[in-house]
Amino acid sequence: MTERQQRQMARLIPRLQELQHEAGWLSADVVAAVARELDLPVHHVSGVANFYPGFRRTPPPRTSILICQDLACNLKHGGQLVERAQAFARRDKDVEVKSCSCLGQCDVAPAVMIDHVPVGFGSERAVIAAIEEAVNGKFDPEPVPLEYAGEIQTDPYENPADRYAALREVAKDPVAAADRVVQTLLDAGLRGMGGGGFPVGQKWKLMLGKGAQAAPCRYIICNADESEVGTFKDRELLGRLPHLIIEGMAIAALISNTQRGYLYVRHEYVQQIEVLKDALSAARKLGALGPNVFGSGRDFEITLFVSAGGYIQGEASALMEAIEGKRGQPRNGTEDFGGSVRSTVKGLFGQPTLVNNVESFVFVPAILQKGAEWFRTQGVGGNPGLKWIGVAGDVENPQVMEVPHGMTYGEALERCGGMRGGRPLKAIMPGGPSFGFLPPEFLDAGMEFPNKENFGKLAKAGATIGSGAVMFLDDTRDLIDAALNCTRFYRNESCGKCVPCRIGAQKMVNIIKGVRDGSARADHVAEVECLAQTLYLTSICGLGQVVPKPFESVVKYWGDEDERIRKAMAKPPSSAPSKPAEPVTGDTRLPVNVMVRGAPVGVRKH
Repeated sequence: MTERQQRQMARLIPRLQELQHEAGWLSADVVAAVARELDLPVHHVSGVANFYPGFRRTPPPRTSILICQDLACNLKHGGQLVERAQAFARRDKDVEVKSCSCLGQCDVAPAVMIDHVPVGFGSERAVIAAIEEAVNGKFDPEPVPLEYAGEIQTDPYENPADRYAALREVAKDPVAAADRVVQTLLDAGLRGMGGGGFPVGQKWKLMLGKGAQAAPCRYIICNADESEVGTFKDRELLGRLPHLIIEGMAIAALISNTQRGYLYVRHEYVQQIEVLKDALSAARKLGALGPNVFGSGRDFEITLFVSAGGYIQGEASALMEAIEGKRGQPRNGTEDFGGSVRSTVKGLFGQPTLVNNVESFVFVPAILQKGAEWFRTQGVGGNPGLKWIGVAGDVENPQVMEVPHGMTYGEALERCGGMRGGRPLKAIMPGGPSFGFLPPEFLDAGMEFPNKENFGKLAKAGATIGSGAVMFLDDTRDLIDAALNCTRFYRNESCGKCVPCRIGAQKMVNIIKGVRDGSARADHVAEVECLAQTLYLTSICGLGQVVPKPFESVVKYWGDEDERIRKAMAKPPSSAPSKPAEPVTGDTRLPVNVMVRGAPVGVRKH
């Protein structure tokens, strides 16, 4: 692909977003016009427009209401809210009400998106009142306010005038500073905070290697597309500390002689996008971005890339496919299997690319300003540094918190005021549904990433702090229903590229639904282990690999006490055909990938 073709492809999604913003949807004529404008095949432009849930292919209604049904909101009757809101909407055919996936507002659940603005009210009554107003055409939605109580240790700059001091120091001699910066990050023990936990310094070191430096160009990408159920800590960092994200990216760019960066943010973060635009503009005026950054002799510019939707874009290679103007599906192949570390060899447009999470970049200025030792001593239990988490569920005060890395789940629960109404704790979701649920015995476990020196209670259970999504469930909650909710999310958000994930996720939904409803048998439950192994070994990316985790954890820790699981295990295998696949409901943007016993499988909703 020529450089011109790359530029045209990279313009595709932003151009479609621009035109949809003007007209409210993308007609066939608009798609054809964009294809002519960018000199791209119509089928490619149409395929991209059909793939992303953020694009409409039909005229929009006067009012659009999307209601989250994922775990935090489901605990607040999200499913019932959809039904009630749809009943209201029948009064006016120009009002659309649909279910949607996580909006990143788990602390103010139930979350709703009204006319593309995410709002959260914290109670079912308030949501219903707002929906009624919206249906009547009177509601003026306001985004959730940016609030964080307490001192932020992550920001080394007490005075805004002092910002970008770490970048200014690096800019004095980027070549001499390169090894020092990387070694400082290694000494600090900074990990990738998007969930993988890969050492940041190690990844940056790869960008300084001969292979990466011999390439014609390099890229820096900040992954701000947090869409995992229960994950919303980056939302606060984007809104509160955008200057640190920019500075962290610019430092990486100067030491690796990289001229182009992308800040990829999910489109539901409407308020944060505006904050980032202002922060980028301010950085350019200061000289922290643009030509000759702070007199360094090196140029660096950041493009704010707003996602067109889809949980799978949080996977590094799928994110890069989106920037390249393609359907955002994970890559596969011998050279780049989709891992962000391998992207330092062959990433965006086939060039070396450094991909880090928002939180990882945010910590870099503080580490360089205060030192590696300072950062290491902020953690507890042998874990270096600080950690940002989002706590939701049945707690008195759901919130985003800056905590010592390794702090126990019990301490996090105390900071949130304990369980709501004083009810007993039943289960902990330690780091998003990717690691399932753990019983109350894990309150004394540290929120940590495992390493050779520190393989604690959490790691021994096969879990980590992951994406920083912590959720506490009380004794009234149905964990089988919670596992079903999480598994439906993965099924709905599967990109449909690989068969194991596309079909396996639907099979897991059917099994869990059968257990919940009392129709499952021993062979159905036993099939979970085989299905889990198949998904782990053959799925292209991590989504398929974690599909069975929520239900597996429920069977492991609560199987003996849950009567429905015991009954299912006691039922002999049946020769009768299994029930039809559960149809996918909601705002389905993708064409049906496959039909299983007459039901659509592998489609995704908004």
